Amino acid sequence: MFSRTVRHFAIGVALLALPALASAQSTLPPAATSAASSAAIASIPDDYLIGAEDVLAIQFWREPDMSGDVTVRPDGKITLPLIGEINAVGKKPEVLRDDVQKAAGRFLADANVSIIVKQINSRKVFITGQVTKPGEFSLAGPRTVLQLIAQAGGLTEYAEGDKITVMRVEQGHTRVFKFNYKDVSKGKALEQNIQLKPGDTVVVP
Repeated sequence: MFSRTVRHFAIGVALLALPALASAQSTLPPAATSAASSAAIASIPDDYLIGAEDVLAIQFWREPDMSGDVTVRPDGKITLPLIGEINAVGKKPEVLRDDVQKAAGRFLADANVSIIVKQINSRKVFITGQVTKPGEFSLAGPRTVLQLIAQAGGLTEYAEGDKITVMRVEQGHTRVFKFNYKDVSKGKALEQNIQLKPGDTVVVP
């Protein structure tokens, strides 16, 4: 009888402690609540602007129902609970954060928003011709011509490695850069191994 009473008392104390525990968890700062649920990209390019297909984590402090991951649609917009649609394309993450926070202020007394870039899918480069895996590749960080060729599985046995070109469109005009794989792979003419920009196409004849 005594042991049963002690057990009931212990259960009652535990139940009384639950609201306090939940309250303590709800007051954790945004960094503590978002770190476990959202993995940010380690390094975002300085010139990065949000684009279609990018994945963003939108975190509202103390508002878990409004928080979550969103993918930027082809029309450049994202949809958030309560707020609705908001344009994201062409903005830096901090600008979008300010826009979301301003829109949320119409519904929340203390809107505290953070935006984490989880995937950059809008910045792409292309490689075509005599490589093992031609196609498009995401450009989430710095990448050279040689690195892209390696990512594409390397040259095929029929590739003309001394006649590779990089095509880049700037202000409506196409620029062509020459790349000699044989020289660069031997440490020669390294200035040809340029940093790629979004939209570049590497052509391997």
